[in-house]
Amino acid sequence: MTVHVVTGAGPVGSTVAQQLADAGEQVRLLTRSGSGPVHPLIDRRRVDVSRLDALTGALEGAVAVHHCIHGSAYDARVWRAELPRAERAVLEAAGRVGAVVVFPESLYSYGPVDGTITESTPRTATTGKLGVRTELLAQRDASATPTVSVAASDFYGPLVRNAHAGERMVPTVLAGRTMRVVGSPDQPHSFTYVPDLAAAMVAAAARPDLWNSFLHAPTAAPVTQRRLVELVAEAGGVRAPKVSSIPVSVLGAVGLVSRQMKEMAETGYMFAEPFVMDSSASEERLGLGPTPLADGLARTVAWWRAQQEEAA
Repeated sequence: MTVHVVTGAGPVGSTVAQQLADAGEQVRLLTRSGSGPVHPLIDRRRVDVSRLDALTGALEGAVAVHHCIHGSAYDARVWRAELPRAERAVLEAAGRVGAVVVFPESLYSYGPVDGTITESTPRTATTGKLGVRTELLAQRDASATPTVSVAASDFYGPLVRNAHAGERMVPTVLAGRTMRVVGSPDQPHSFTYVPDLAAAMVAAAARPDLWNSFLHAPTAAPVTQRRLVELVAEAGGVRAPKVSSIPVSVLGAVGLVSRQMKEMAETGYMFAEPFVMDSSASEERLGLGPTPLADGLARTVAWWRAQQEEAA
């Protein structure tokens, strides 16, 4: 039996693993803790995927590896120390067994862009976390192992917590509290539904004609953060709360004394100005389309309410 390996059990890794298992595929989920969704077809293993020796047996029989780990902190120094080394190990191990490696990717490598971001927009960012993503893409291009990178904009959806449209937004809106968004509440911004990203990754892994390419995950038309708050409220059947903003300049000022705020300010441009991703070309290649925002947010709100009920 063929095996699909997933590394990392965050929102992307868990969703990819669940979709594969639900489709009847055998999944081997590798994390340091052994965590992840429970399913008869998901074999959860404790593996440090940054170690080539640990991966040798873990990838036996694999046809595809979905590499979904992230840095242990949202910090360029941490990313540079952790992510390239782990990717090198995964690429080497996957190459030995003849598996393609599929990566969820961000839009960071594009850097600040005037106009809509398409797959042909240059990816030339060089500094901070943005530059790390560019370096990772170059490492993949240089590898003899086939790869596919599927880029997404800011996440939303079930399992998504640490995101602008995650725990900062959904519980706040459902509770009727003032929603303070980063940057402008009235600039258009693309938001990617994580199950759509996962579906694109699964589809790309099965398509050798898409290997060694850079794709955009199917993503619905952009909305402003103010409109997204309204849509979350509509999905939850509550009144939309007041929306205020945290200017990016404030993050930058606080970043002079706070490393965490400095790292957040680095990507503040995404919310201060229009930040729009066009995925139409990749949708045509993949044969997939995005989930309508209203449908994705209805499922997202249902998931958050289920979490709240479990915690009560």
